[in-house]
Amino acid sequence: MTKKELYQKACMLPLLPGVYIIRDKTDTIIYIGKAKRLRTRVSQYFREGVPHDNKVTQMIAHAFSFDVIVCQSEFEALVLEASQIKAHTPKYNILLKDDKGYSYIRVTKEEWPRLSFVLQKEEDGAEYIGPYTSSFAARELAETAMDFFLLPRCGKRFPQDIGKTRPCLNAHIGKCMGVCSGKVKPEAYREAVKSAVRLIKYGKKDIVKSLTEQMETAAERLDFETAALLRDQIAAINKVSAGQKVVVDPDVEMDVVALAGTPRSVCAAVLRFRDGRLTDKREFVFHDTADIAAVREEFLPRYYLDDEQIPRVIAVDELPAAAEALQQALEQKRGTKVQLYVPQRGDVRKLVEMAYTNAVERLARESGRYGREEKLLDELAQVLGLKKAPKTIESYDISNWGDGSSVCGMVVFRDGKPYKPGYRRFKMQTVYGTDDYASLAETLSRRAAEYEQRTRSGAGLDNYFAEKPDLILLDGGKGQVSAVKQALQNTLFVDVPLYGMVKNDHHRTRAIIDSHGREIAINMTRGTFTFITSIQDEVHRFANAYRKQQMKKKSYASTLTEVPGVGPATAKALLAHFKSVGAVRAASVEELQAVQGIGPAMAKTIYLHFNPVDTGE
Repeated sequence: MTKKELYQKACMLPLLPGVYIIRDKTDTIIYIGKAKRLRTRVSQYFREGVPHDNKVTQMIAHAFSFDVIVCQSEFEALVLEASQIKAHTPKYNILLKDDKGYSYIRVTKEEWPRLSFVLQKEEDGAEYIGPYTSSFAARELAETAMDFFLLPRCGKRFPQDIGKTRPCLNAHIGKCMGVCSGKVKPEAYREAVKSAVRLIKYGKKDIVKSLTEQMETAAERLDFETAALLRDQIAAINKVSAGQKVVVDPDVEMDVVALAGTPRSVCAAVLRFRDGRLTDKREFVFHDTADIAAVREEFLPRYYLDDEQIPRVIAVDELPAAAEALQQALEQKRGTKVQLYVPQRGDVRKLVEMAYTNAVERLARESGRYGREEKLLDELAQVLGLKKAPKTIESYDISNWGDGSSVCGMVVFRDGKPYKPGYRRFKMQTVYGTDDYASLAETLSRRAAEYEQRTRSGAGLDNYFAEKPDLILLDGGKGQVSAVKQALQNTLFVDVPLYGMVKNDHHRTRAIIDSHGREIAINMTRGTFTFITSIQDEVHRFANAYRKQQMKKKSYASTLTEVPGVGPATAKALLAHFKSVGAVRAASVEELQAVQGIGPAMAKTIYLHFNPVDTGE
């Protein structure tokens, strides 16, 4: 359906609450939303002249049809929307990923075990406690346990480094037991690590009482070094516990949520308070949108109605549009009353401001992360005379070898960084011999044809080939650019800016050639020069790596074709089955016969070629 037809259909919807489901040409659900009045909400997507942010604009561009489910109330619509989003995970609904992944606390298995916070679980024989969905919580647990039991954080190896150097500053200020001094017994150290693990797994309830009993027992048997170590651990626990200030009522479970935005992103920060203390912090960044109100309305039910634990109190910077329905849904899931409110003054209001500050700082870090790349892209656009900075850049390079065969490597840079999912490799299908011009023309023709096929059929839109680049860079000069320009003349890529990257005698980038054959000097613009050089180096590396891989396969195949009766097709089948010539050489006659197309006689011939019978002559 066209946008006009979708608008006409939307205008026929009732002014009732419900859920709407938007699909693309392949009948895939791409967005699910709720509405207090279906006609008003859905029609605004397809009405001409209504401004939308980038995410909604992209969604509308892919919309082909929609369905609605009329509900009895806004509460019913909100609950149904949450369940449908969870079931279908549509592409344009917000995804609650705070990019932290799972975290673990690692305890090594050795004479002097070490405890640390890690982001990856490995097969190294160590004990891994977790996983924790929050790296903040896992790191805090590990740090607290090491503080309590005075465990070392340094990079020294025990027992190898014991007694070789003086104890570090942590030992002098009472934050480490000083294993490196040689005064700590292995048994006492291992007991401290066990206590730290118990603390992490079960909490600190009764831990001081247990340590006090151990200290008294050690003193009674005149083991004063162990008693002193336990005494220091008890003192450390009391000291650290005193430093953990209660910031809210210890009996209140409370989350504090605030959102901040920039012209291109929104961040939601969630602070979790349990037992009166901050126990967790999570941040979620949503790109291609600046509509904080829309993100807030979708984020809160998605966050709490999925699998998240619902606290008794949720303090927010601003209530969402459907606050009453959300509170009703939260109370239904929790089973008790939930307070969802905006604090106006006092300590909780300060905590909301703290959450907002965290959201702002996260966006600042995101902006700093992309700031350099954005500056480079703006500078590149000015140098090349482009109307806007190129978000997606594709670069191509041909690599040849001695027998005249050629391959092409295609690399993609998105937002100024390599985008590996977009990388592609091409074998020439119509070009024979060494002809870089024709090889590039064939490659770009095939690339444009793939884009046209996917966009018109609507199939495979998740594949990178369904995207259109903002800029194409070729490794080469005027001849390469001219050949590709002609090849793209009658394709949907005809309007994509096309340039060549010219190298000097030292194989380094010297200048840019535009589609009219004019040379643009870039060595006076350091940022652009460095950026273009990095693209040219990357595409050259990628194309050469593919060529070497193909040469290796070809050399393997040529080794197999030396066997009497084995042609290219049989050699290919053998390599596909055994993966290497060495495996073919080691295979038995019965294993060779398992390859499709190889009978008993051929299997025996291959076997005898690599394993000749010793006649004793």
